[in-house]
Amino acid sequence: MTNPNPDFDAEAMYATLLQQVKSGLAQVENVAIVGIHSGGAWLAERLAADLQLTDRLGFIDVSFHRDDYAEKGLKVDVKSTQIAFDVEGATVVLVDDVLYTGRTTRAAINELFDYGRPARVMLAALADRGGRELPVAADFVAQTISIPDQRQLVLQRADDGRFSLTVDHA
Repeated sequence: MTNPNPDFDAEAMYATLLQQVKSGLAQVENVAIVGIHSGGAWLAERLAADLQLTDRLGFIDVSFHRDDYAEKGLKVDVKSTQIAFDVEGATVVLVDDVLYTGRTTRAAINELFDYGRPARVMLAALADRGGRELPVAADFVAQTISIPDQRQLVLQRADDGRFSLTVDHA
């Protein structure tokens, strides 16, 4: 069961993240945005539109690069990675919805390097819930959220494009 938490205003969090990314990229050239499926992809689409970078937008599915692939198996909804711009020498903003252990970020960077060697990779996340298992930190994060390990933060996108962030109590 998933219940909305009134403390998590995902739209306000997105506005904070957008402002951080805008400020952090103000003097940067050759920028691209890559979202990690699926929540990060939704955020990346909106960031790219708000930053006028829709021609420099890509998506990554990390399913085959996860170090826990054997343990978790293959997701039913595997999406293809879509990167139609030259990654070589670009500053890539990698976007995820929730930063937790760091394993998804590591897998996404591995996948990204299959397409070239960026000059820099920056990480943007809507929420950071701590619990790192790898030394990964976000350059841009809207909010740090503390929830029990057995719970999960879930980003959802409504038909009108608005975001909501909920805690999965399953």
